[in-house]
Amino acid sequence: MAKPQLPEPVKYFAAILWNDAKVLHQALHLLENRLGKIDYNGADHPFDVTDYYAEEMGTHLYRRLVSFAPLDLPDMLVERKLLTNAVELCLAENDHRRINVDIGYLDDNKVVLGSCKRAGQKIYLSVGIWADMIARFRDGKYRMFEWSFLDFQDGRYDDDLLEIRAIYLEQLRDWRKRRQGGTSGACADSNRT
Repeated sequence: MAKPQLPEPVKYFAAILWNDAKVLHQALHLLENRLGKIDYNGADHPFDVTDYYAEEMGTHLYRRLVSFAPLDLPDMLVERKLLTNAVELCLAENDHRRINVDIGYLDDNKVVLGSCKRAGQKIYLSVGIWADMIARFRDGKYRMFEWSFLDFQDGRYDDDLLEIRAIYLEQLRDWRKRRQGGTSGACADSNRT
């Protein structure tokens, strides 16, 4: 019989949709204060695959990927999705979001986003939050699924995801060394860093 296993920590990142640089910087500040130091701040990519957000957020949208230095467990996705929803509301104006933050995590095998919307491939976690695995790692890159966001499918974030993965793998090696080093006390059973 298989025994339950604790997961290794994962790398949290945010895909931020924006069109006002001032609001973006406010969001980055709030996110860094709540989720930890930003250790990867990617390039701005035009968000031109749909006009879904145009009525609420305007046109000429961009998306930027950022990752956060602290590794954490995958079960923190619910808390982090609720937190990023609160950041969106905090920065909203006249009941319209001015920023959209898709929070998720990656590990060496997959990319998972938090979602408030149900769909066939999503797995319910709790308090109205689902996990949406949008990619798996194979042949040197994260391969998107047919349900993944169109801008993720077209490859524009492939380099960002690989750079975040490289940071993660280095952190994970360090974490594994510390675990093998025989940490004692309360930290011995912790998978958080």
